[in-house]
Amino acid sequence: MNKEQVIEYLKEIGSDRYKRNVLKMGIPQENSIGVSTGEIRKLARKVGKSQELANELWATGYHEAKILAVLLMNKKMIIDKDIERFMKDVRSWDLCDHICKNLIVKLPDYKQFIYKWCDDHRVYYKRAAYSLIATTAIHSKDLSTEEIDEFLYMIKENSNDDRPYVKKAISWALREIGKRNFECQEKAILLAHELKESSSSDQNMIWIGKNALKELETLVSVKERGRLLTSKSKMGSKQ
Repeated sequence: MNKEQVIEYLKEIGSDRYKRNVLKMGIPQENSIGVSTGEIRKLARKVGKSQELANELWATGYHEAKILAVLLMNKKMIIDKDIERFMKDVRSWDLCDHICKNLIVKLPDYKQFIYKWCDDHRVYYKRAAYSLIATTAIHSKDLSTEEIDEFLYMIKENSNDDRPYVKKAISWALREIGKRNFECQEKAILLAHELKESSSSDQNMIWIGKNALKELETLVSVKERGRLLTSKSKMGSKQ
């Protein structure tokens, strides 16, 4: 399939219901088609990897075409300048997280972006840093204690951000760190309480602390899983 055929197919399977969801995220109507991520993933498997097609789809400006483009990209051909170019076009939290989880985190030196963006003034760059921390905490088995402590320090230092998409990502990162094991849970809970009881009365710190504690304080160990789960989950409730 070429670019024109892909866009035509996306428009054929698009729906008003999904388009409304895209519009709610702030994507302009002219840049939205209205296709679920599940359908886009199916199409990606059908089309196959193609860096050339991915670049062409990204350039169309359609939100769904960008989601698809990330899935078609050849990670071995991506360089730092490409990531910066893609990030400049991000206008929604879902595309931000999609790029982090399906592209950036798969690059060999991706952690540089965490340190580079953790206190960036641009909303989606900063969200990306904490989305990458959350994703790393979930999937990386070789995170050192020093790296965990450094991530927690970043969370603490930037928890006064009042932008919803940023503070939600920071809370997410804190919760995922806490789910790694009981030692990490203890560290995450201590930080969450510190934020919750912040003497500065910063409402953003307080919100992040409270939001994270809702999950952190319910975590249990489940034999079948390597990470901790909330006792409110189906599997966790059996413990």
